Parts: sequence; C-alpha cells; structure tokens
Amino acid sequence: MSEGGTRDRTADTADEQTADGMVYLVGSGPGDPELLTVAARRLLDEADVILHDKLPGPDILEDIDSERREDVGTRGHGDRTPQSYVNERMVELVRDGKTVVRLKGGDPTVFGRGGEEMRYLADHGVRFEVVPGVTSAIAGPAVAGIPVTHRDHASSVTFVTGHEDPTKPESAVDWEAIAATGGTIVVLMGVTRLPEYRDALVDAGMDPETPAALVERATWPDQQVATGTLETIVDACDEVGIEPPAVTVIGEVAKTRDDVVAFMHQNHV
Repeated sequence: MSEGGTRDRTADTADEQTADGMVYLVGSGPGDPELLTVAARRLLDEADVILHDKLPGPDILEDIDSERREDVGTRGHGDRTPQSYVNERMVELVRDGKTVVRLKGGDPTVFGRGGEEMRYLADHGVRFEVVPGVTSAIAGPAVAGIPVTHRDHASSVTFVTGHEDPTKPESAVDWEAIAATGGTIVVLMGVTRLPEYRDALVDAGMDPETPAALVERATWPDQQVATGTLETIVDACDEVGIEPPAVTVIGEVAKTRDDVVAFMHQNHV
C-alpha cells in the first residue's frame, strides 16, 4: 500500500511487464487523409499491427497494407467486436513485442473509449501513448460551413452522445439541463435516436424553430448535409437519406451555413 492507503498499481502489474511492444491510441480525424496528424501518419507507416474500427475514412484504411490491418469494428448484421476482445488483443500483441496502433475515428478520447483502453493497458503493465486527432464533433460541422462557436450566436458548445435513449428512466444525459444551457449542442452517433432527443429537447423548452443540421461522413467523398429546424430536421434527414455516421449540430450557428455554402469548395458540401 502507498501513503494514505492507496494501492500501488505498479506493484500489481510488476509481474506483467511487457516486452518492447507499445500501443498508440491514435485519432484518425474525420476521414480525409489530409487531416491526419503528422504523428498519426508516421505511426501508421511504422506500426506492426493496426487495430481499427469502421470510422477511419476509407482512403486512410486503403493506404495501409492489408496484412497489417485488423478490423475490430462493426461486423455483419450490426454486431460489434466486444471491447474485451480489443483490450485483450492489444495486450497480446504488445507481449509479442509488437508496435500497435489502435486507430479510431476523430479523437480517441471523445466518445471513443480511449479512457477505458488507457485504464486497461495501464492495469496490465502496457506502455502506451495517446495521439490526439481532429474530432468530428468540431470538424463535421466546420466542413459543412457551420462553426460550433460564433461571436454573434454561441459562446459555448456542449458535446453529447446520441447512443443514449432519452426516454429511459436513468439516462446519463440530462436533456433538460442541456436545453437550458444555451449555446451550441453537438450530438455524436445520434442518427438513429434523432427523433427521440429532438423531442426531449423540445419537451424541455427548446424552441422548435431552433436551427439544426446533420453532417454525414464529414470529409468523406460521399459527405451529405441535411438542414432545418428542430421541428423539420427529421423529415429533412429522411429526404436527404442521412445514415450513420453523422454529427448533429443544434443551435443558431446551424443557420450560418446558408450565408457561406455557395462559396465553399464543393467536394465536401
């Protein structure tokens, strides 16, 4: 035990120290290879194994030798590789002396389970480094012409997961508090539950005429954008055919897109 009664984790894991392997938790950004950081690009070239999910852009994945890539994302019929398998696989590879990149979309610590994986690696005596990425929570709206903050419209921004069911009794997301906070709301992974959290925000007192937009596959070749208000955004998404992955942005900043979109480079808009 260390001072104050706190257990020394170093003692717990001393017998589990790994070989010379290393794990890099790397953010790949929103998908465009040109938005990879210099560090991410170098590590992808140098790593022995890349464990990736489905969110890194297709051009990024196609540029990696297939024999070094392992897909640990969504499988057929929507099944996901268990997080426990990903954790154990990282440790297994490092104990074989491998340099491992755990490649995630956006930034690994923004709804990317980066914190869980850091803790697991530390608990098992594995050396790791976090390589931040450009988060789609900011880049997604930006490439569609929507700044998440704006001096005239929003001085704060709230990031929230859209996976949670707003109607369940013990939701970890307090939609009433979020509606009352003001500023911009950015929802990640929220396409499927859009009608539910839209209703939760309106029920909490948010104006149905509040501007809203969804950006699907931001910076990917097939990027799509749907715009409207809280009242109309569900129908707008259906009309455009918005599917996951997409970022939702709610707030006055969403309407600023109309002023600039005609002058934006058209590849991504």
